Amino acid sequence: MPPQLARKSPPINHFNSRRNFCHPQVARVLRPGGHFLYADFRFGDRVALWEQALVAAPLQMLRNRNINAEVLRGMNQNSSRSLDLVERRLPRFLHSLGRDFAGTKGSRIYKALHSGELSYRSYCFEKPVINTAVPR
Repeated sequence: MPPQLARKSPPINHFNSRRNFCHPQVARVLRPGGHFLYADFRFGDRVALWEQALVAAPLQMLRNRNINAEVLRGMNQNSSRSLDLVERRLPRFLHSLGRDFAGTKGSRIYKALHSGELSYRSYCFEKPVINTAVPR
């Protein structure tokens, strides 16, 4: 991963691969049979570790898929608007960071996603239903 794109620690709303699951509270508060939808991205060298941790989650993974094409389509559609906001709202020294964060055309994140170096994925989990009925 290029050093300029490295993240020291992910924000709280992102999956943390150093732990078993992003939000242990999700499994705790989700009702049995409830669903948790999750989407995030990783660079290629971290995908295997990410997938291992997700499989070990206390929820059942129902579906997962690569959504690079959909995310790129959204980035393309929003690029000019996002670029305008970055240039109008951020100080000049933050423009490069803002373009990366917004995923504007030509940004490092956009290029990594387009080349396949970055993988954006979505997941659907379900909390298993535990049958607590006492047999008669």
